[in-house]
Amino acid sequence: QVQLVESGGGLAQAGGSLRLSCAASGRTFSSYAMAWFRQAPGRGRVFVAAINQGAGSTRYADSVKGRFTVSRDDAKNTVYLQMNSLKPADTAVYYCNAGDLRSTGYVPYDYWGQGTQVTISS
Repeated sequence: QVQLVESGGGLAQAGGSLRLSCAASGRTFSSYAMAWFRQAPGRGRVFVAAINQGAGSTRYADSVKGRFTVSRDDAKNTVYLQMNSLKPADTAVYYCNAGDLRSTGYVPYDYWGQGTQVTISS
């Protein structure tokens, strides 16, 4: 079992930066790959970025490559999403997830945070 709590969302201008954090409870955090998803108004939840156990591998959606960076600190049971060069299209609720990163892609388990709102103004 793992419980996830996101923070760091807010309002930013286009071109700006935000850093999201996701704090996890439980002793098994390091055994999970971690990912970020986002859900814009009226749309489904979509994959943004993932990092595997040990932080040796990352994966990004094409829409955020080169702008977003996912990282983790297992000593703090926390995963981060550094978001740079933000665009209005990045406006969404951002969720973190615990799962598995495979060669075929990221597989989310049923561990989700409550989400944090990111709003980017033009």
